Amino acid sequence: MELDYVKLKQIKPVLAGYIRESQVLLKKSDVPDERAVHDVRVLMKKSRAVLKLASPQLDKLYHYKDVAALREVGRSLREWRESSVQRKILKDYRKKFPDIFAQLQENTIIDNLLKKHGPVAEPPAELKAELENVEVLLNKTGYRLRFQSMNMIDPRLLIKELENSYSTVMKIYLSCRNNPKPAMLHKFRKKAKDFLYQLYIFRPLNPSVIKTLEKKLDNLTQNLGKVNDLTQIIIAMNYDYKEAENLAAMNELVIRFREAQDVYLAKVWPTALQIFCPGNRLVNVLGFKLLVI
Repeated sequence: MELDYVKLKQIKPVLAGYIRESQVLLKKSDVPDERAVHDVRVLMKKSRAVLKLASPQLDKLYHYKDVAALREVGRSLREWRESSVQRKILKDYRKKFPDIFAQLQENTIIDNLLKKHGPVAEPPAELKAELENVEVLLNKTGYRLRFQSMNMIDPRLLIKELENSYSTVMKIYLSCRNNPKPAMLHKFRKKAKDFLYQLYIFRPLNPSVIKTLEKKLDNLTQNLGKVNDLTQIIIAMNYDYKEAENLAAMNELVIRFREAQDVYLAKVWPTALQIFCPGNRLVNVLGFKLLVI
């Protein structure tokens, strides 16, 4: 017999778990490695997405403080992540196109992007201070969360917020499909990730369907992320295709980046159309009928 009710995942334990996991990852070593930095940034994004979902039902001051703190943690770790990713991408392209890079040996920007700073016995004072600030922000957020009551959260209002997230992504997708500018593609990725991470709270509604949807959204955002990573490298290289003094090798390298972006976007659009096609309704995408707590 099919049940006519289901309980959503509780917001508070999910948030507490994200904060606790972040703290554990950052305490594994004096200087977190690339994987830890990546995982903590993902946990911060998940935390903010879930907070946005519950925001209309939370104390406004609490919500403002915690979203701001979680955003600051993510931003503090962003530069570490970006430099690591850019270095890996450039090394990969150097293997694929050695002739291009042989002609760009004297390019100091590319040379700096490819450099990896070796491990240090003692982290620099500036880095120590930054990590200490991150730890303080996470501790304060975790402490505030303990005293924030979430027992009266209305699941119907959560669904309404999920519908708002879905509608927002749908509108951005339409803009991107008609005019795929880098800034709008980046926004599409960020908002699609919010929707993806919010879906986790609703997984009990229809586990198999929602897990499949989460997998599709994860692939979509991963490909959009790869597009953005290449865009950021092009920006970091101060490249302007209108510059007459560009070396032919530099122009070719950027074209190779653009070709890769075309491939990634070709993987994005079919999935995006399936999920966010104008006229779609969230209830049809999720495949659930009734929610009673």
